Amino acid sequence: MEQTHQRYGNRISILGLWQPGEQFEYALAQGGFKSQSYIQVMDWVAEKAAQTLAATGRLTVVVQDNGSLHTSRLTREQWQRWEAQGLLIHFLAPYCSEMNLIEGEWHQLKSHEIAGQMFDNQYDLAKVVMRGMESRSQSGEYSLERFIFNCA
Repeated sequence: MEQTHQRYGNRISILGLWQPGEQFEYALAQGGFKSQSYIQVMDWVAEKAAQTLAATGRLTVVVQDNGSLHTSRLTREQWQRWEAQGLLIHFLAPYCSEMNLIEGEWHQLKSHEIAGQMFDNQYDLAKVVMRGMESRSQSGEYSLERFIFNCA
């Protein structure tokens, strides 16, 4: 699920995977996520899914909306590879965002952690979002991990 936070022209996007009461994994991107950056994040998730499958025999299921990022041609080409690693993708019915529990987390982040603040640049906004995510994980008592893109 991708969520965008914007203040005075500075935009960052957050892509999150949330397992209520257990863990929250996320990645931040300047501007927005494109299929290639989404695939990098999902490859990270698939690597973890492969480890879980090897250790426990359990599959990992990611539930997401039908956004173009999640269904692009480039993304669809990865599905079989991810499935082989133990990562299954399940799509919510179109236009049913109320079924997506992560929406509540995004609302809490926006309305309690970053509401009313002004930012001069994307870096300051990103720092506040990261602190907000840390605060949410502490109050929700779940682990938090951030995917950091390789800039090389």
